[in-house]
Amino acid sequence: MSGSAAVPGSGTADASEGGYVREGIWFSVPPRETATAAAPALIVVDAQNAFVTGPDAVPDADRLIERLAALLDRARTAEALVIHLRNDGEPGAVDEPGKPGWELYFPVRESSREFVVRKDGDDGFEGTRLGELLEERGVRRVVIAGVLSEMCVSATARGALDRDIEVVLPRDAHGTYGLDDIPASVVSRVAEHALGSDPEFVRTADAVRFTAVAGATDG
Repeated sequence: MSGSAAVPGSGTADASEGGYVREGIWFSVPPRETATAAAPALIVVDAQNAFVTGPDAVPDADRLIERLAALLDRARTAEALVIHLRNDGEPGAVDEPGKPGWELYFPVRESSREFVVRKDGDDGFEGTRLGELLEERGVRRVVIAGVLSEMCVSATARGALDRDIEVVLPRDAHGTYGLDDIPASVVSRVAEHALGSDPEFVRTADAVRFTAVAGATDG
């Protein structure tokens, strides 16, 4: 895990320390109320019908959709780069290409600032043009949101961090399923914890700001 822990039992936490331990419990640094800087890009991870609609959607999918829609609206208004990741599931999977569950929930406004990037693994960078799209436009800071928290959201965030790209992760804008007797909200929090202190965690999607991306024109 990135960041060093404070002295056990100190009862204090600092963003540079990544949290602290007391009586066998790790207390993470509280998420920020406002992002420290605007981001020129939004990556929406696998907001596909299979995961956000119907009886098999992730818990609280309606609220997650509202937050993703708000992020999309603000990113587009600011003329930021928008990347929709779409997973190509294996034959028989709910997100198998061409099946209804594979389709993106949000209509895409394809342009020089908005793209769909297909992938067949958890990390949105692996074997795709995501890294190229960001590099071409000089993007060094991204907002990541979507599903599933501990899988494609986490792996894509790690892929960005490994490329020295700053990651902003709104706590209420990613979701997943429960795991056996573990609630979905706990799975999402543990997924955040596993990323260490490198991402910039913010409390809500409302705390995220966007700015125009360079190197993109209409038409």
